[in-house]
Amino acid sequence: MRIAARPDVLWETVLSFHRLRDRRPGAAFGKWRSDARCRLNGETRLLAPLVPTRGYFPDFLTPPEGLLGIDEGLAALRATPPARLHAELSRLPATRPLPTWLRELSEGDSAALGRLAGALRSYYENAVAPYWPLLQARIEADRAARGRALLDGGADHLLASLPPTMRWRPPVLEVDYPVDRDLFLNGRGLLLLPSFFCRHTPVTFADPELTPVLVYPLEHPAPRVMPTVTPGHSLGKLVGRTRSAILHGVGGGCTTSELARRVDVSLASASQHATVLRDAGLLLTLRHGNAVLHTLTPLGAALLRGGPEVDVRGVDTRGLEISALEAREADVRVPGAGAVQ
Repeated sequence: MRIAARPDVLWETVLSFHRLRDRRPGAAFGKWRSDARCRLNGETRLLAPLVPTRGYFPDFLTPPEGLLGIDEGLAALRATPPARLHAELSRLPATRPLPTWLRELSEGDSAALGRLAGALRSYYENAVAPYWPLLQARIEADRAARGRALLDGGADHLLASLPPTMRWRPPVLEVDYPVDRDLFLNGRGLLLLPSFFCRHTPVTFADPELTPVLVYPLEHPAPRVMPTVTPGHSLGKLVGRTRSAILHGVGGGCTTSELARRVDVSLASASQHATVLRDAGLLLTLRHGNAVLHTLTPLGAALLRGGPEVDVRGVDTRGLEISALEAREADVRVPGAGAVQ
């Protein structure tokens, strides 16, 4: 079992398209939705038949190469065999006739496949890429919390620490899901993929023969999950050695108590300085059980390096290995949807 080391570009792209079309009052991502719509052109109309607002969408839209970046992910998508295209597209709900280009795609037409790849790239560049540093930072914070749970109590503690839509009842992981199903791992392992744009319930592939992936929603700290950072005022507070020591002390993630010990300040002082750094966009704070876990944002890490912020898509793709758990013997049960076993 692994926790993905970075966001998956295509999973985030496809799931964000669900969020874009969510018109329910009070729906999350409101500011992102309005900003993204201003930048989009024909991508929404082109992708809509492939990604319904609810239910099934084709698995070939999210190949595993999406973990490597947009170029690698789209190259893998363009290499999808025609037979798989036809099989997965035929599962789309037949509520209305497919547009001509989708019928051509179902027949394996390379031009139609190129058109789809172009639409996905354009959508990603306009709706997802501008928010990638924030997305990356939130997922890094989640990984830090899962890693802390693993260190504190092993694989059982890690699985028990997952969001409340998942419940670890050894040897079965129960998962809230829109439909009933059981997913048997059969020795293949399981990739846990935290996702910024996944909401409410986790998602997995429709085809049980594909490498098992469980995409789960982050526990967003506030309803306004696309905050507008105004660093000028807050960054003006970043003077003196104590806050510099706080940034260095956070490292790969620590609680407020650990931070206070590392920097040799009181708990109240560590909390106050961490708040200022968080308001400046340099730290992320995530509640983990009864503790609060702090991690660096990409901007905070860049500040420590003394150089410009780097492309966060260049992060090492190795996952967090969970050697203590033989995932091949575990189950994942998705009640209302089934189980992963």
